[in-house]
Amino acid sequence: MNELAYIPALPLLGFLVLALGGRRMSQKAVAITGAGSVCAAALLTMVLCGQFFGSGAVGAAAGHASPASVHYDLQLGQWFHAGALSISFGLRVDSLSLVFMFIITFVGALIHLYSTAFMRGDRDYARFFACMNLFVCAMLILVMADNLVLLYLGWEGVGLCSYLLIGFWYDSPANCLAANKAFIITRIGDTALLIGLFLLFKELATLDIAAILRQSPGHFRLGSPVITLIALLFLAGGMGKSAQLPLQTWLPDAMAGPSPVSALIHAATMVTAGVYLIARMHVLFQLSPLAMTVTAITGALTLLVAACSAMVQTDIKRILAYSTISQIGYMFLALGVGAYGAAIFHFFTHAFFKALLFLAAGAVIESLHHEHNIFRMGGLKDKLPVVYWTFLAGAASLAALPLVSAGFYSKEQILWYAWRAANGGTALWLAALAGAVITAFYSTRLLLVVFWGEAKTSVSSRPGRLITIPLIILAFLSLTAGFVEWPHNLLPVHLFSGFLQSVLPAPATRSGGETIGQLLAVMATLAGIGVGYQLYHRQPEIGIITRWQQRPLAAAIRNFLFGGWGFDRLYDTLFVRPLVSITRLNRADIFDQLYVAVVRAARTGHRLLSASQNGSLRWYAVGVLMGILFILTLLL
Repeated sequence: MNELAYIPALPLLGFLVLALGGRRMSQKAVAITGAGSVCAAALLTMVLCGQFFGSGAVGAAAGHASPASVHYDLQLGQWFHAGALSISFGLRVDSLSLVFMFIITFVGALIHLYSTAFMRGDRDYARFFACMNLFVCAMLILVMADNLVLLYLGWEGVGLCSYLLIGFWYDSPANCLAANKAFIITRIGDTALLIGLFLLFKELATLDIAAILRQSPGHFRLGSPVITLIALLFLAGGMGKSAQLPLQTWLPDAMAGPSPVSALIHAATMVTAGVYLIARMHVLFQLSPLAMTVTAITGALTLLVAACSAMVQTDIKRILAYSTISQIGYMFLALGVGAYGAAIFHFFTHAFFKALLFLAAGAVIESLHHEHNIFRMGGLKDKLPVVYWTFLAGAASLAALPLVSAGFYSKEQILWYAWRAANGGTALWLAALAGAVITAFYSTRLLLVVFWGEAKTSVSSRPGRLITIPLIILAFLSLTAGFVEWPHNLLPVHLFSGFLQSVLPAPATRSGGETIGQLLAVMATLAGIGVGYQLYHRQPEIGIITRWQQRPLAAAIRNFLFGGWGFDRLYDTLFVRPLVSITRLNRADIFDQLYVAVVRAARTGHRLLSASQNGSLRWYAVGVLMGILFILTLLL
């Protein structure tokens, strides 16, 4: 399986060509290199999927073969060897990593095609595609690595690329601040993950993923403090990259980057890295009931907090950013209750409809003179019909419109497991159900305000084919991708969970109540859509919203939610201002003074010694004679 290496190597090659020679290339050549390398990686991934199915994965998923035997390995050479630690450049592909590879390359290829038109005319066209290619390469390394050190290399790579792309338009100080914020906050989680790697190696003397998953059940006692600490450190790492409470504040500000960057970060890379890490290392979490509970609670709280903030935002991209935080919260909730397959299934469907929504939002923004405020839009249903219908498909999937959208099938599964899984409970289910109502509400609000009503900004341009074709493909998948996994009581179609069962265990569940749970989920979605339709279409000006905003308490609540629940102000008060005050007090850094003293002593010694070099032969002879006498004195 030497072709495994070509999948991450092609985007890496594109990055090297564009980074070294992009300035001397035409925009057409840059587009072919940047988008072509990722499209080629997507084609190779599809070929690999065909080989994977042909090698027995389909039979394993159906229970006709040993599912644990289906994987591919490739060793590219030794990286380093230090004591008991031996790390190689090794790749391992199984059903879990293959799902992520498909999303990264396929959705990434559509985003790159879209970007060839969206970024046309930008002065840093080549730099943009160089960073995008490196982003895809780093994420592929992360999900294909067979050891945690190589995984961590990809983990830091996506962090670096996010910094470069969020601050891509660096002329604006706000963009630079957003890039710095993303880089610094995610470093908190990265540091926790690194400490977790140290502890894991101390316990098992290996960082090979397969060896860790094999040895951990026999080495760690269930619920022991060590395994709990390791699992919580891994969770902290995932919380940073996937923007979960309390490390979620960087993601809304990350909208400073171009719209294709937002789509890539939210749909195919970076924010899903934490989901992959926890799913990949699920054995460690299963050995720590506390870590599982913390994961589920973190997801439940995050999906509610972010959903509440999304429903009052006015920037179209910030609405989608908070929506991403909320949907990743659903994935963490599923991981915490042991429904690993459901979490990955929601990742699968979410990638299509969230990439679609961000790319469609970018098309709207470009068509309206770079306008971001949804209340300055409106009336676009007939002026941008392709964007409208594709956006409608994405919004329907985000809202989990029953039976006709992919988001319904994946979210319904999470709701079911949150209620009936052994690690689930009524409180988690109620949180997820409330989040479903709010999600349907703000999805409806977003669609109606942007595309219906009166036009408030004229359309300056209409998107071309390179922008609309990716939208159409993603819209089709946003509606149909969920048909590979149906609820147990509707159709016996479980292709996705069967495909993943070779890697991820099925959760233990309590029987009964599935039909009732589905009806309540459907009612929650329809209720959110109905409320949004009533408030923002039937009576947008004279209804409850206007009267509600005029009340001081209601306005204060709205501002509180609009500001992300005050997390930025809290962190500014607790961490940023005290640190700035300390740095001001220590402006003349005491440690710098120590180094300055060393330098001054060296310079003084140099001047004293250089005084002896006066060019007089007699002085040199006296010096030699004194040296000889000193040595003889020591000898005697």
